[in-house]
Amino acid sequence: MTRSLKIAIVQKTAVYLDLQRSVDLALDIISDCAANGARLIVFGECWLTGYPAWLDHGSHYTRWDDPVTKLIYKKMYANSVRIDSDEIQAICSASLKHKVCVCIGINEIDKNHTGTIYNSVLIIDEGEVVLHHQKLIPTYTEKLLYGLGDGRGLKAVDTSVGRVGALICWEHWMPLTRQALHESGEEIHIALWPQVHELLQVASRHYAFEGRCVVIAAGQLMTAGQMPGELALKMPSDDFLLKGGSCIVGADGMYLLEPDTVGSDVIYYEIDDLNKIYGEKMTLDVSGHYKRNDIFEFSVKTSD
Repeated sequence: MTRSLKIAIVQKTAVYLDLQRSVDLALDIISDCAANGARLIVFGECWLTGYPAWLDHGSHYTRWDDPVTKLIYKKMYANSVRIDSDEIQAICSASLKHKVCVCIGINEIDKNHTGTIYNSVLIIDEGEVVLHHQKLIPTYTEKLLYGLGDGRGLKAVDTSVGRVGALICWEHWMPLTRQALHESGEEIHIALWPQVHELLQVASRHYAFEGRCVVIAAGQLMTAGQMPGELALKMPSDDFLLKGGSCIVGADGMYLLEPDTVGSDVIYYEIDDLNKIYGEKMTLDVSGHYKRNDIFEFSVKTSD
C-alpha cells in the first residue's frame, strides 16, 4: 500500500509585528494551499509574527539597555500569541475547515503574562493543536529576546498525514534532542529555520539520513524593508535578510525537492509514497536495531 502526500512550504513572510494582519494572511494561504491539494502546510520559524532577523544586522541593537531594542521588544510582545488565543483558534478552525495539517512557528507568550517570549512551533491537525514545542535554547543573539523552552514537545505525534515531529533551527545540532525525536518514531520531520543556507541544508540532510524520515526544511523570504522603521537598518529596503532555501529530503539523505533559489512564496511537492522510509530502515535504525540498550540509557524530562 502506498501513501502519497502533497506538501506546501510557505516562504512568504508574515506582516511583521502585526498579529491580526498576519493571521488574516495565514488563513488566506491555508485556503489557497488546500485548494491546490496540499494536505500538510508548513510555515517557518517564528512566522507568527516574524523572525527577528534584524538581530544579525547591526551591533547597535545588541547593546545593553538600548531604547530601540526595548521598543521593538514591546511591539514583539504585544503581537505574540498564547496557545489558547483567538488567533490560534482561528488557524485551528481553518485547519478543520480545509481538512489539513498545519505546522507554524510562533512567537509565544504564556497565559501568566510573565513578559517572556518563547520561540515555539505548533502542529495543528484538523482543528486541534496536537504538538506544542518551545525551542530549548535560543540561538546566539536570540538569547536577547527569548526564554528557554522545555522538553514536553520533544516527540512525534500521530496526524492525518502521518507521524510528525518538529525542531527549531540549531536544535538540529543537539544530538540528544535529535535522538528524542528519533525515539518517537517520526515519519515526517519538520525543520524550521530562518533561512535554509548551505550548512543548514547539511543539517537537514543529516537528520533525514540519521532518522530515516522525510525532512521538510522550511525557510522564509524577508527584506530589510519589512522591518520596523525604528530599526533604521543601513541597507537597501529590497535587500534580503532571509533568502528562503526551503527543501525536502528523503530518508536516504538525498533531495526530493532541491533548495528553492528563485524566491517562491509557496513551494509545492508531492511525495509519491511515504512508506519508502521503512525500506531505508533496513540498513540503519537508530531507535531500533542500531541502538544498544545494553550499553546506553536515554530519557527525556517532559514535566514542568
